[in-house]
Amino acid sequence: MHVIFNHGKESGPWGTKIKALAKAAENLACSVDSIDFNGEMDADKRVTQLLAAIDQCQQPPLLVGSSMGGYVATVAASQRPCAGLFVLAPAYYLGGAANFDQLQVSCPMAIVHGWQDDIVPVANSWRVAQRLAADLHVVNDDHRLIKTLDHTVDLFTRFLTKDLA
Repeated sequence: MHVIFNHGKESGPWGTKIKALAKAAENLACSVDSIDFNGEMDADKRVTQLLAAIDQCQQPPLLVGSSMGGYVATVAASQRPCAGLFVLAPAYYLGGAANFDQLQVSCPMAIVHGWQDDIVPVANSWRVAQRLAADLHVVNDDHRLIKTLDHTVDLFTRFLTKDLA
């Protein structure tokens, strides 16, 4: 399986979370890629960039996104076939053209969000998860999800091995 990572607004394509999740994916014989969105602050333009990358894939990829990258990955998954969607503190309802109250995603989906997130309210993930019947994992962490990174890696590994099997 091919995994495409999508970083947040103020991070880079190979930040701490992406490196840890990419290692877990590679350990399961997945190929990985991380799109460099640096310099592009418009979430919807990032979606266009991701859709172009998906169109180059031989098989539907698994999309992973953090914060604005979660917005981007979710919108793309609503427009292209995907093997799965795993998002971290996704920036839902914070701008952009997507209407998360109508958007549909047909692949397995999991969301990880921190209780102490002061950038993206956890209620935004709850709202989308409930409507789309996605798995929602709320952890004792903030927006960066660094304190619980090992747990997130475990959730991602389970998602790859069980939820997508």
